Amino acid sequence: MLIIPAIDLRDGRCVRLTQGDFSRETTYGDDPLAIARRWRDQGAVWLHVVDLDGARAGQPRQLDSVARIAGQGVPVELGGGLRTASDVAAAFGAGVARVILGTAAVENPTLLADLVAEHGSERVVLGVDARRGRVAVRGWESVVDQLALSVVERARDVGVTRVIYTDIERDGTLTSPNFAETRVIAGAGVAVIASGGVSRRDDLERLATIPGVEAAIVGRALYTGHVVVHRATDWWVTAPMAGAGAGDRDDLAQ
Repeated sequence: MLIIPAIDLRDGRCVRLTQGDFSRETTYGDDPLAIARRWRDQGAVWLHVVDLDGARAGQPRQLDSVARIAGQGVPVELGGGLRTASDVAAAFGAGVARVILGTAAVENPTLLADLVAEHGSERVVLGVDARRGRVAVRGWESVVDQLALSVVERARDVGVTRVIYTDIERDGTLTSPNFAETRVIAGAGVAVIASGGVSRRDDLERLATIPGVEAAIVGRALYTGHVVVHRATDWWVTAPMAGAGAGDRDDLAQ
């Protein structure tokens, strides 16, 4: 399983929110490009970039910064504010390797299907941000009465093959991922990139035991040193062998 470092952009800075709350922000750098270069130089395989300003505004706000980050030689996946086909085209024009549709996928499923048909499922992925199993949209500030699993299944049926699943209540908390719900989403037959709550490498190893989980996005834990990358191979996580410890089974039941 791959570790993907997160770079969340707000007002030109690299920040992390706690539980998706814009009033609970921690700044980890005033130069996102320098941070992107740091992860590149340490061997990162992908960069996960979120335009937080765009997520709230409903259209991209940080494409200049995104373009500079995408020019550093590491593929970038971008989410936040991509609500129209022209937004997606602008993101690709900025050098993004794949786009993440969240709000647009929920509110306009036809657009999602059209974009997957046009660009392919490797370049267009679904982002599902959930609070207590239900999907949050528009900068995570509104929760709709749709179960995360239902949204994933609908997207799968129109050709989506990869989902970024975030448990918002765990995101930025350094507690632990929602292993049980991640397993449910992966059970829908899509590749899953898990996000939210990673606090240590043990969490990553446990995520790696879930069939279908191909990667995990890590933000705060990398910036605080709770998860440390010394060399390029550290971006990859191997699941512990079966029977390595009862704790693994207990955590997977959370």
